[in-house]
Amino acid sequence: MKKLYVVLLVILSLALLSGCYKPGPGAKVWQVSGPAEGVETLSPPGQPEEETVDPTLPPLSTTPTPNPPIMLPTPRSETVSYSVQPGDTLRGIAQRYQVSVNQIVTENGIENPNLIEVGQEFLIPPPNLDLVAPPFKIIPDSELVNSPSNADFDVAEFVRSQGGYLASYSEEVDGNSLTGIKIVKRVALEYSVNPRLLLTVLEYQSQWVTDDTPAEETLVYPMGFYDAWHPGLYKQLGWAANLLNEGYYLWKLNAISIWALSDSSVIQVDPTINPGTAGVLNLMRYLTHGTSWDQAISVNGIFATFYRFFGYPFDFALEPMLPEGLAQPEMQLPFEVGDVWSFTGGPHGGWASGSAWAAIDFAPPGDALGCFPSEAWVAASAAGEIVYSDHGAVIQDLDGDGIWQTGWSILYMHIDPTDRVEVGAFLDPGDRIGHPSCEGGFSAGTHLHIARRYNGEWIAADSDLPLILDGWSTVGYGVEYNGYLVKGDIILEAWNGRSPLNAIER
Repeated sequence: MKKLYVVLLVILSLALLSGCYKPGPGAKVWQVSGPAEGVETLSPPGQPEEETVDPTLPPLSTTPTPNPPIMLPTPRSETVSYSVQPGDTLRGIAQRYQVSVNQIVTENGIENPNLIEVGQEFLIPPPNLDLVAPPFKIIPDSELVNSPSNADFDVAEFVRSQGGYLASYSEEVDGNSLTGIKIVKRVALEYSVNPRLLLTVLEYQSQWVTDDTPAEETLVYPMGFYDAWHPGLYKQLGWAANLLNEGYYLWKLNAISIWALSDSSVIQVDPTINPGTAGVLNLMRYLTHGTSWDQAISVNGIFATFYRFFGYPFDFALEPMLPEGLAQPEMQLPFEVGDVWSFTGGPHGGWASGSAWAAIDFAPPGDALGCFPSEAWVAASAAGEIVYSDHGAVIQDLDGDGIWQTGWSILYMHIDPTDRVEVGAFLDPGDRIGHPSCEGGFSAGTHLHIARRYNGEWIAADSDLPLILDGWSTVGYGVEYNGYLVKGDIILEAWNGRSPLNAIER
């Protein structure tokens, strides 16, 4: 049977039909209270007693909600072997196995760490965990996620009030000239990362928000990530947002046990921090080491910059982000009755590699290959208002307030501009949204990418809250883009092509 299955896949293979993706900005105002007033002043939570707090910081008002220790994965305790692959670097191997470069060099007697060969066998020792990161909490979860806590935040007004380089900056993105303000808003929506945090880390790294003449070396690489493939504000902020997400969602999966810093030194994590703080630490580990790491994650680092801009971060906390007993509203398959689509992508990133695996992909009917105009219609999976429609993305708010950061929302991605639904339209289940395409971000072929968010948080399709469409439930097995749709005793496996084996009909 297995051989027959493989033969069928080979015979019926037509094209690469998946890939992903991008959205864009826009939401109505939702009122949220600012920092609390008249509350007793306290010392910064988690701050070591001997540390001196920056005297320019405002007094703290409240303490963050304590987090019970989570069960961290057990660090590797045995030596393993690794065969060098094309494109490998010693530093990349060290980061993958969460050890220092020096540990690999010493274990294998490597004379020149810059000269390694494909096929070369290395012994990778267990990580050397001499240091432990502090338990200091930097931000609440709702200040990492683009959540209800910031739905009333005016990015443009704040940036202009600071008078820095960001306020007058512009660059070309996808063939269009975008201001620095629009770039911050776009990245915040695409990755669903809080714009206040993006402004904070940008200021910490380059002072772009407050300094109208920042250091010359920051003008191309404002986040301090000196990589030729990531020049300019849009790519630098996107890179940072992806790592913030990666730390946040991996922490929620109890999948982080150590931090490997930019110099490949290794630091054990403290199990009592929260996912939001883990996101910040995950970003800063790529940009700092030694004393610069100690500074960045202390009360005088990212925390202090946020505090000067917006006040005490935990005064904005929305807890819990996901209420107990959360259930998905009823949703149907996102195409019209009688149409036969193909299930081409199992659970994968809602946006880029760092977010939760919130999305699945479907390719439309027909035999056309690659990026082609499709006459098939993407249909609404639920009832709700369209709150964004641009850059290939359509966002539908399901809770009736017209704000995608609150409650449930659906992202439909790669929707062609022709016949695409407009903002403000209220759709019932089955109403037309537009035609699938390659519009928006990277796509190897025409398809639909659909994902859920709740309070701005990506909801994994391979979690205990699966994406359910007309009774079909998503199931993953730990490999991105792989997985199943299951309905009763019927199982469809995701496959990057068209075949009777992954065909699905409403």
